[in-house]
Amino acid sequence: MTKLHCAVLDDYQGIARSLADWPRIGQQVETEFLSDHLGSQDALVAAIEHCEIVVIMRERTPFPAELFARLPRLRLLITSGMRNASIDVEAAARHGVTVCGTASNSEPPTELTWALILGLARRVVPESNALRTGGPWQHTLGADLHGRRLGLLGLGKIGSKVARIGAAFGMEVMAWSQHLTAERAAEAGAIAAGSLDELLTSSDFVSVHLVLGDRTRGLIGEKELRRMRSSAHLVNTSRAAIVDQAALLRALREGWIAGAGADVFETEPLPLDDPLRTAPNFLALPHLGYVTRRNYEGYFSQAVEDIEAFLAGTPVRVLR
Repeated sequence: MTKLHCAVLDDYQGIARSLADWPRIGQQVETEFLSDHLGSQDALVAAIEHCEIVVIMRERTPFPAELFARLPRLRLLITSGMRNASIDVEAAARHGVTVCGTASNSEPPTELTWALILGLARRVVPESNALRTGGPWQHTLGADLHGRRLGLLGLGKIGSKVARIGAAFGMEVMAWSQHLTAERAAEAGAIAAGSLDELLTSSDFVSVHLVLGDRTRGLIGEKELRRMRSSAHLVNTSRAAIVDQAALLRALREGWIAGAGADVFETEPLPLDDPLRTAPNFLALPHLGYVTRRNYEGYFSQAVEDIEAFLAGTPVRVLR
């Protein structure tokens, strides 16, 4: 029997093979694991044009309409998560490609949000670097959380968890999104801001938890960053394009805000010459929000399940 070919893309850490029972589909599918990011569409096509099945990590590798047209053998595309804005699902359907997802936990990005907030507040990285290199002892002054205001842009699954942790730290939590009601905010222990401007001007820490779309792209630009307090910090673990990256760079360089933390960038991996890599008072991480063992075990195990179900003619977790 001729086997199908499957490629698992962007396996940066080289661990996908060990986190799921790939041999379960070994008699029908030959699977290869690609650890290097294929940054151009030509390179991607050259690497996977022989594959009927491709497994991707959410939004690491976009699949626009023109890519499907260049992959005539492709029949099944699996993404981590049940939503992937970088896949043209309608184009996939036109080309006869089934798109399936996997479940995802909201706890890891919630926890990483607080790693960034705490890291910024207590200046963890510069103090640790100074200690390790023989620099000055206690050369910064930390910011308090207790009694301060945490402003949340978005109060969905992740934002609500962030809100409850903020309350546990003794923070006053305020939230804003375009359709947030006072009742919904109260359920998460937050106050509903009357406007985005009210939240930005009154918060000591602002954390972004909105879905990227036409209404949220560029939501935080120069005007909004200038409205924040000079002592405030901005954290973005959602999508980079919600915050204007050029304006953020200026805000950090010119001191409009005290600092920022980010786990997301418009181009990933972030180019080596990107000026954000050296921006002052910027705590940056390489999109680690969902990168935990439990999440990855779930992603890849369910990817195997998705393949099995597709081969049986009964696809599961199909994205529409």
